[in-house]
Amino acid sequence: MPHAQKPTVQHIRDALENAIVDGKFLPGERLDPEALAMRFGCSRTPIREALQALEGSGLVSVRAKRGTFVTKLGVPELAERFEVMAELEAMCARLAARRASPPEIETIRAAQAACMRAVTTGDSDAYYYENTAFHHAIYAASRNAFLEAEALRLQAMLQPYRRRQLQSRGRMKRSLEEHQTIVDLIAAGEADAAAAEMRNHVVIQGDRFHDLVASIRMADA
Repeated sequence: MPHAQKPTVQHIRDALENAIVDGKFLPGERLDPEALAMRFGCSRTPIREALQALEGSGLVSVRAKRGTFVTKLGVPELAERFEVMAELEAMCARLAARRASPPEIETIRAAQAACMRAVTTGDSDAYYYENTAFHHAIYAASRNAFLEAEALRLQAMLQPYRRRQLQSRGRMKRSLEEHQTIVDLIAAGEADAAAAEMRNHVVIQGDRFHDLVASIRMADA
């Protein structure tokens, strides 16, 4: 949809990043610069610059003579990134338990309450957004800007896969229960326990890993 004012490269990048994270562009999908230029009402130059920036963040990959594609992680790469994500988020939870102010604790609690409302309605899409806000609140409460930025960057890359996880039967309810334990530990200042719970919440292993792999294969079928 053309814009009255020409969009900036940053605007295009943000819009594309949100579309990828929200599942509007799927892993492995080709991004057509000409179609995107028409969509944003601009030339291909800012589109190309935005795609280059997204390549730097790992959300897209450029294949010579084939084009630009939304990054599609294989099973080994996916497992590696979730492993790192679990450690980053565990560190965020540990630091939040040590450093979070009362208003930051309340922000985390409010995000958890919103997750609870989404579970009550059974809306996995709503839970996905509220779950993201919950994790972001803990990143911020770590009071480590570099750690927060790294967690946000990797989370953006994994969001399409985390969204699939939440669609697994019973996962929303279990996720909510795990959230509550994490909130209580952060509020109590139990840093090591909060880190351990967050690590277990994020890492994918055992049945959860097999369920995710099955969902990916089903999407590819």
